[in-house]
Amino acid sequence: MSDCSSTLSTPAAPPLLKHIAIIMDGNGRWAKKRQLPRTVGHVKGAAMVRGLIEACLDQGIQTLTLFAFSTENWGRPSEEVSTLMKLFLQYLEKEVKSLQTAGVKLKILGDTARFSDELQVHIKKAESAQVQQPRLQLNVAANYGGRWDIVQAVKSWQCSHPTENLSQLTEEALGQHLSTQGMSDVDLLIRTGGELRISNFLLWQLAYAELYFVDTLWPDFDRAAFQQALDWYGQRERRFGKVNAS
Repeated sequence: MSDCSSTLSTPAAPPLLKHIAIIMDGNGRWAKKRQLPRTVGHVKGAAMVRGLIEACLDQGIQTLTLFAFSTENWGRPSEEVSTLMKLFLQYLEKEVKSLQTAGVKLKILGDTARFSDELQVHIKKAESAQVQQPRLQLNVAANYGGRWDIVQAVKSWQCSHPTENLSQLTEEALGQHLSTQGMSDVDLLIRTGGELRISNFLLWQLAYAELYFVDTLWPDFDRAAFQQALDWYGQRERRFGKVNAS
């Protein structure tokens, strides 16, 4: 990761903003507008991630979760899926060392068993990289679905509590078996591309998140657009079901 920006010139993140999740939508449409193959849009979109990570480091964000590939995305054209898998592999091969140096801890959320053996090896290697005093937890959701996450958490809890009845399962206990175990819930969800849905992403963790939808296609979502999302979040009043004392 380059150190081209100064935290002294960057506004601090709004209070209570620890975890940002992003649905990076619009790569294919970005390419189509330019009469280019959809795969070119994915390449451009992948290149935007580095700047976003640097912005989060500058802002002091604790956790960033990116939706890279959903369980439903396997239904896309084979060429597009193949390109996405290659981009994922290239990212792990080229970026992990620089992420580690920058203090970024990487975790892949999702059912990785469907990936190629080569990709699974690189995932394990990337996740095992030691990061001294992590500055940012980076989660990449790949072959991920929110419903899958909840189901696997229930199964995991049952395996670890074989003698207990399901009636003894609590929200707190289940949270310890989700893919985001030990992390705070999402404070801000950003979805680019103009769609107004969460697409089976972090269903449990988004329970009280602020939802920010923007028409900007992901390859055009630069640091200025990211700052606009943070400014919008800073104006929100988060009551978590309670009534404002005033």
